[in-house]
Amino acid sequence: MSEEAIKPGEKAPDFVLKDQEGNDVSLSSFIGKKVILSFHPLAFTSICEIQMKSLDVKHGEFERLNTVPLGISVDGQFAKKAWADQMKVTSTRLLSDFWPHGDIAKKYGLFIDRLGFSGRANIIIDEKGIVAWVKVYELGEIPDIEEVIRLLR
Repeated sequence: MSEEAIKPGEKAPDFVLKDQEGNDVSLSSFIGKKVILSFHPLAFTSICEIQMKSLDVKHGEFERLNTVPLGISVDGQFAKKAWADQMKVTSTRLLSDFWPHGDIAKKYGLFIDRLGFSGRANIIIDEKGIVAWVKVYELGEIPDIEEVIRLLR
Protein backbone atom coordinates (compact mmCIF):
# COMPACT_ATOMS: atom_id res chain seq x y z
CA MET A 1 0.00 0.00 0.00
CA SER A 2 1.10 3.53 -0.60
CA GLU A 3 0.71 4.32 3.08
CA GLU A 4 -0.90 2.95 6.21
CA ALA A 5 -4.67 2.42 6.05
CA ILE A 6 -6.90 4.91 7.85
CA LYS A 7 -7.53 4.09 11.53
CA PRO A 8 -10.66 3.90 13.68
CA GLY A 9 -11.36 7.22 15.39
CA GLU A 10 -10.16 9.29 12.43
CA LYS A 11 -12.49 11.56 10.46
CA ALA A 12 -13.36 9.84 7.20
CA PRO A 13 -12.16 11.94 4.24
CA ASP A 14 -15.18 13.25 2.34
CA PHE A 15 -15.48 12.63 -1.38
CA VAL A 16 -17.76 13.00 -4.36
CA LEU A 17 -17.59 10.11 -6.83
CA LYS A 18 -19.78 8.96 -9.71
CA ASP A 19 -21.81 5.81 -9.22
CA GLN A 20 -22.49 3.29 -11.99
CA GLU A 21 -25.45 5.38 -13.19
CA GLY A 22 -23.36 8.56 -13.45
CA ASN A 23 -24.84 10.16 -10.31
CA ASP A 24 -22.65 12.09 -7.86
CA VAL A 25 -22.35 10.39 -4.48
CA SER A 26 -20.83 12.29 -1.55
CA LEU A 27 -19.88 10.65 1.71
CA SER A 28 -21.07 13.71 3.66
CA SER A 29 -24.60 13.25 2.29
CA PHE A 30 -24.92 10.16 4.50
CA ILE A 31 -24.38 11.87 7.88
CA GLY A 32 -26.93 10.28 10.21
CA LYS A 33 -26.39 6.84 8.65
CA LYS A 34 -23.57 4.34 8.90
CA VAL A 35 -21.61 3.74 5.70
CA ILE A 36 -19.62 0.73 4.55
CA LEU A 37 -16.87 1.62 2.11
CA SER A 38 -16.07 -1.65 0.40
CA PHE A 39 -12.85 -1.10 -1.57
CA HIS A 40 -12.08 -3.70 -4.22
CA PRO A 41 -9.22 -3.84 -6.74
CA LEU A 42 -10.93 -4.19 -10.13
CA ALA A 43 -14.29 -4.80 -11.78
CA PHE A 44 -14.84 -7.99 -13.76
CA THR A 45 -12.76 -10.11 -11.38
CA SER A 46 -14.18 -13.09 -9.51
CA ILE A 47 -13.41 -12.18 -5.89
CA CYS A 48 -14.49 -8.57 -6.42
CA GLU A 49 -17.73 -9.87 -7.92
CA ILE A 50 -18.42 -12.01 -4.84
CA GLN A 51 -17.60 -9.02 -2.62
CA MET A 52 -20.00 -6.65 -4.46
CA LYS A 53 -22.79 -9.21 -4.85
CA SER A 54 -22.66 -9.88 -1.09
CA LEU A 55 -23.39 -6.18 -0.45
CA ASP A 56 -26.33 -6.31 -2.84
CA VAL A 57 -27.77 -9.54 -1.40
CA LYS A 58 -27.66 -8.02 2.11
CA HIS A 59 -29.22 -4.70 1.01
CA GLY A 60 -32.38 -5.17 3.13
CA GLU A 61 -30.31 -6.02 6.20
CA PHE A 62 -28.18 -2.92 5.70
CA GLU A 63 -31.31 -0.77 5.42
CA ARG A 64 -32.61 -2.19 8.72
CA LEU A 65 -29.25 -1.33 10.28
CA ASN A 66 -29.39 2.29 8.95
CA THR A 67 -26.33 1.55 6.81
CA VAL A 68 -25.41 2.46 3.23
CA PRO A 69 -22.98 0.10 1.45
CA LEU A 70 -20.76 1.61 -1.26
CA GLY A 71 -18.41 -0.36 -3.49
CA ILE A 72 -15.33 1.57 -4.64
CA SER A 73 -12.65 0.78 -7.22
CA VAL A 74 -10.48 2.64 -9.72
CA ASP A 75 -12.59 1.47 -12.67
CA GLY A 76 -14.33 4.09 -14.82
CA GLN A 77 -18.03 4.82 -14.40
CA PHE A 78 -19.00 3.10 -17.67
CA ALA A 79 -17.09 -0.05 -16.70
CA LYS A 80 -18.87 -0.01 -13.32
CA LYS A 81 -22.23 0.25 -15.12
CA ALA A 82 -21.46 -2.66 -17.47
CA TRP A 83 -20.20 -4.75 -14.53
CA ALA A 84 -23.22 -3.96 -12.32
CA ASP A 85 -25.56 -4.90 -15.17
CA GLN A 86 -23.66 -8.14 -15.84
CA MET A 87 -23.73 -9.08 -12.11
CA LYS A 88 -27.37 -7.95 -11.74
CA VAL A 89 -26.34 -5.68 -8.84
CA THR A 90 -29.28 -3.30 -8.58
CA SER A 91 -29.33 -1.91 -5.02
CA THR A 92 -25.67 -1.22 -4.28
CA ARG A 93 -23.96 1.88 -5.59
CA LEU A 94 -20.62 1.09 -7.22
CA LEU A 95 -18.38 4.15 -7.20
CA SER A 96 -15.68 5.09 -9.67
CA ASP A 97 -12.40 6.31 -8.14
CA PHE A 98 -11.05 6.68 -11.67
CA TRP A 99 -9.85 10.29 -11.84
CA PRO A 100 -7.73 11.54 -10.30
CA HIS A 101 -6.72 7.90 -10.46
CA GLY A 102 -7.25 6.21 -7.10
CA ASP A 103 -7.46 9.55 -5.27
CA ILE A 104 -9.93 8.31 -2.64
CA ALA A 105 -8.12 5.00 -2.17
CA LYS A 106 -4.98 7.08 -1.55
CA LYS A 107 -6.77 9.27 1.02
CA TYR A 108 -7.84 6.12 2.87
CA GLY A 109 -4.31 4.65 2.66
CA LEU A 110 -5.40 1.75 0.45
CA PHE A 111 -3.89 2.49 -2.98
CA ILE A 112 -1.23 0.04 -4.15
CA ASP A 113 1.10 2.13 -6.31
CA ARG A 114 2.95 -0.73 -7.99
CA LEU A 115 -0.35 -2.30 -9.11
CA GLY A 116 -2.31 0.87 -9.90
CA PHE A 117 -5.41 -0.04 -7.89
CA SER A 118 -6.69 -0.18 -4.32
CA GLY A 119 -6.32 -2.99 -1.89
CA ARG A 120 -9.35 -4.92 -0.69
CA ALA A 121 -10.89 -3.46 2.48
CA ASN A 122 -14.11 -2.82 4.33
CA ILE A 123 -14.41 0.36 6.36
CA ILE A 124 -17.36 1.18 8.60
CA ILE A 125 -18.02 4.88 9.09
CA ASP A 126 -20.37 5.93 11.89
CA GLU A 127 -23.30 8.34 11.70
CA LYS A 128 -21.02 11.31 12.42
CA GLY A 129 -18.49 10.54 9.68
CA ILE A 130 -15.87 8.96 11.95
CA VAL A 131 -14.13 5.71 11.00
CA ALA A 132 -15.44 3.02 13.37
CA TRP A 133 -13.77 -0.11 11.94
CA VAL A 134 -11.24 -1.02 9.27
CA LYS A 135 -10.27 -4.39 7.88
CA VAL A 136 -7.78 -4.78 5.04
CA TYR A 137 -7.85 -8.16 3.33
CA GLU A 138 -5.36 -10.03 1.20
CA LEU A 139 -6.10 -9.40 -2.49
CA GLY A 140 -7.20 -13.04 -2.93
CA GLU A 141 -9.34 -13.11 0.23
CA ILE A 142 -13.14 -12.90 0.12
CA PRO A 143 -14.36 -10.44 2.78
CA ASP A 144 -16.76 -11.95 5.34
CA ILE A 145 -19.93 -9.85 5.00
CA GLU A 146 -21.46 -11.56 8.06
CA GLU A 147 -18.58 -10.21 10.18
CA VAL A 148 -19.42 -6.70 8.96
CA ILE A 149 -23.12 -7.16 9.74
CA ARG A 150 -22.32 -8.44 13.25
CA LEU A 151 -20.24 -5.31 13.88
CA LEU A 152 -23.07 -3.06 12.64
CA ARG A 153 -25.50 -4.62 15.11
